[in-house]
Amino acid sequence: MCLKRVVVTGVGAVTGMGNSMKATWDSAVQGISGIGELTRFDTTGFSAKTAAEVRDFRLSDYVKVNDRHRMDRFAQYAIASSVMAVQDAGIQIGMDVESERIGVWFGTAIGGIESFEESFKSLQEGGYKSLYPFATTMVISNMASSQVSIALQAKGVNNCTVLSCASGASAVGDAMRVIQRGEADMMIAGGTEASITPLGVGAFCAMGAISANPDPNTSCRPFSRNRDGLVMGEGAAALILESLESAINRGADIYGEITGYGSAADAFHITSPASGGEGAVRAMELALGQSRLDKEEIKYINAHGTATIYNDKIETEAIKGFFGKHAYNIPISSTKSMTGHMMGAAGAIEAIFTLMTLKTGVIPPTLNLDEPDPDCDLDYVPGVARKNVLHAAMSNSLGFGGHNTVLVFKSVR
Repeated sequence: MCLKRVVVTGVGAVTGMGNSMKATWDSAVQGISGIGELTRFDTTGFSAKTAAEVRDFRLSDYVKVNDRHRMDRFAQYAIASSVMAVQDAGIQIGMDVESERIGVWFGTAIGGIESFEESFKSLQEGGYKSLYPFATTMVISNMASSQVSIALQAKGVNNCTVLSCASGASAVGDAMRVIQRGEADMMIAGGTEASITPLGVGAFCAMGAISANPDPNTSCRPFSRNRDGLVMGEGAAALILESLESAINRGADIYGEITGYGSAADAFHITSPASGGEGAVRAMELALGQSRLDKEEIKYINAHGTATIYNDKIETEAIKGFFGKHAYNIPISSTKSMTGHMMGAAGAIEAIFTLMTLKTGVIPPTLNLDEPDPDCDLDYVPGVARKNVLHAAMSNSLGFGGHNTVLVFKSVR
């Protein structure tokens, strides 16, 4: 079976850095963080005081939806990013592509946690009769892909990936395979999350994995000696995937080609990565093997880079373990230093950052890397964006449960 080549022709995003991909990317290359004071709820008693919150968001800015009160925030973000991606790709569903031949595949780590908390409070106060009739459908994780499908009339393959922080990247990779097999002509793929809630943040506080630094300008410090945990982010990112042949035929602007998708399990621990990042190494090996590229052709890596003690050290070990000496020649950045950790949306927005780097030749920086950890001794592009012409790049996504997902992209010449 001859697999089709798959390219990205449209992108859209809602992040703490801006309510569009352009605003988000412009902020990234300028090193402007979306992290600020956590205002979504009263943080008295919480160790976390900062977050990358989406601001000034209105679903009505993107689509006419009369029943938006039936959607959790995570589904609303998914719709908005998908509408923008479709517009960016220059397609009209039902005209440029049959509704039945465009599908949706979205990832999320947690789903409708805000609605879950509100529903549980109602249950405690007034019993089940006080519950909103759509309480269930506002909570379940598949509602992101479902609501995108309904809003855009995408009637093809429809699926949802729930793989913790690797969800968004895995959704993009699985959507790629749908097109490769010829089961759809186009896919709307991405990730979404809206977990800046008392339970969502509090759980990470209890785990000791979230930054207690109250200064938004310095709270997220990937690969730094004095890092003290992740900063929660939220939002969504969507990509339009289609075959290279289709994109060329309709004269589409191409961001880049997805050439590799690797997925491997640590089978080690529910939160701690395996020694040496051996699962991540295997995922990189699988992704690069599919790409038929040499290691030396990878000229940029968008790291998972959470700013937690173990992730940054082990991911560094994994990159060195796979690339060997070439690891020291590769610019690497953690864009989570600006977006915060968007959980199930992280892999999707980072895939777009990687594509934008390929397209523009601009490598976004890692902020707050003033004092590098000696164990993290690679080139993390500290502080300021860098220009570099490159042909191929990689994006790493590593999730709780030992999930390792790696995507490889290259420019289309």
